[in-house]
Amino acid sequence: MFLTFKKWTAFYLLTLLLLFAGFAAILWQGSAINASKNLTLGEGGGGTVLVVDPGHGGIDGGAVAADGTVEAQINLAVALQMEELARLVGVDMEMTRREDVSLHDSDAGTVRQKKASDLKNRAALANGVPGGVLVSIHQNSLPQVPSVSGAQVFYNTVAGSQELAEAVQTVLNETLNARPKEAKAGSGVYLLEHSQIPSILVECGFLSNPQETALLCTPEYQRKLAVSVFSSVRACLR
Repeated sequence: MFLTFKKWTAFYLLTLLLLFAGFAAILWQGSAINASKNLTLGEGGGGTVLVVDPGHGGIDGGAVAADGTVEAQINLAVALQMEELARLVGVDMEMTRREDVSLHDSDAGTVRQKKASDLKNRAALANGVPGGVLVSIHQNSLPQVPSVSGAQVFYNTVAGSQELAEAVQTVLNETLNARPKEAKAGSGVYLLEHSQIPSILVECGFLSNPQETALLCTPEYQRKLAVSVFSSVRACLR
């Protein structure tokens, strides 16, 4: 029993060290990228709070892969890993949800009303955080072209959002994407259009791509996503 415990402890410590090494490398990379752009978010040199939104949840599972994988579950897994990183390095962070729940009002009746209420409440939550910077985590889907893959970032029109999105996209391109993608304006995306704070939405991958779905379901790839997004965002926070 004691030997087994020692082996497990050694494995845990090794995993933690590797996580820190990867985090430090990506953080350094993100810092260099953002420093070159002179990007600063937050006011007065402090008080910035990272607001992470795991998209969907509860009655709204979001996109569903051919194998039944539900988007909301992956979104939450990645977001929770980002929260762990925030705790480790002392970054103030809020979550819109920590469970598989919808944020709709109790008087919302139909599924459509619940989805609309959920989105409205997420935007209100983010807007209510002083010094907030919103990062919404999602998964993409394009069943008509199942070969499409890769993570892509979208942004709103608030000052600093585009620069933040471009910084995160650069790191995702260098750490995860087989082919580079460009950060784009999130026109037509309710949460981005109704957020009054710097906001980005990260589509982490395509559930319509079986190979990428398999990766997105693994804790290792979810951790890599969390580290890539969190470290590049953190490098922008001041």
